[in-house]
Amino acid sequence: MFSFCSDPSVLPQWQWFACYLTTGTHLAFYRSFLVVITLILLAAPAALLMGFAGAIAMRSHFTPLSWLGKGYTGLVRGVPDIVFFLFVPIAIGQGVEYVLHLINCPDWDQPVRQGSDFLVCREAKMPPVGSPAWVRDIYGFILALIAFALVFGAFVANTLYGAMNAVPRAQVETAEAYGMNRRQSFLHIVMPQMWVFALPGLSNIWMILIKATPLLFLLGIQDIVYWARELGGQKTSFYTYPHPDWRVWYFLAVLVFYLSLTWVSERFFEHLMNRFNRGQATADGERQRKGATA
Repeated sequence: MFSFCSDPSVLPQWQWFACYLTTGTHLAFYRSFLVVITLILLAAPAALLMGFAGAIAMRSHFTPLSWLGKGYTGLVRGVPDIVFFLFVPIAIGQGVEYVLHLINCPDWDQPVRQGSDFLVCREAKMPPVGSPAWVRDIYGFILALIAFALVFGAFVANTLYGAMNAVPRAQVETAEAYGMNRRQSFLHIVMPQMWVFALPGLSNIWMILIKATPLLFLLGIQDIVYWARELGGQKTSFYTYPHPDWRVWYFLAVLVFYLSLTWVSERFFEHLMNRFNRGQATADGERQRKGATA
């Protein structure tokens, strides 16, 4: 990046570090922080939508739909997360390729499954053969995002289902007595109040989601854990910028990043809790009322 970086071996210490910290691999390391933040910001609303749909299904009076919702939450919550994180991208990727294979290569006369191999024609490969690296990265990121949404959506569904049931039944019955149907009582009575009961659980799921992002490394995505290990490892004289084992410092930077992220998240959820408890029949809502009248 700098003009004086042409020969790192003769540079004084501060210039050596200036060159070292601005190499292409370090720029990829810095971008990986944005990848993690982007995943969190996209996975959270996706999991919330999945969870809301799952909670509605669990509350449904239509038995097959209720079984589907309860089966989804029970299956995901009962299987280790890492299994889903590894299974979902593979299953979706192979499913997409199989459909494209049937569409694009109807004359294919070989079995797709050959032992442990999954073989499709060239036209069915995803991402397409010859795609640039950024296309492959985005495709892998989308698969990882779907896996995170499915896994954490099940936990969100269980949390929202409990929060919906925590709203006093007497209020719903009163709304129905005033002429509201089931849909109206849910939208105007249950929905506004359930967030008070759901928010503590949702905040915990958010924290777990943050801590689960290093699993991106297992999905083949070059995240901050991958680059911390690669850049911090001991470099020999074969490298342009040789150095001893600095992994502790790189992982310390990762630690500070995650601690900062969780600290900001805690302050944000505290603000939300105060906002949602305002005017509610909860301990915190009562405390706010007493403070206002004092």
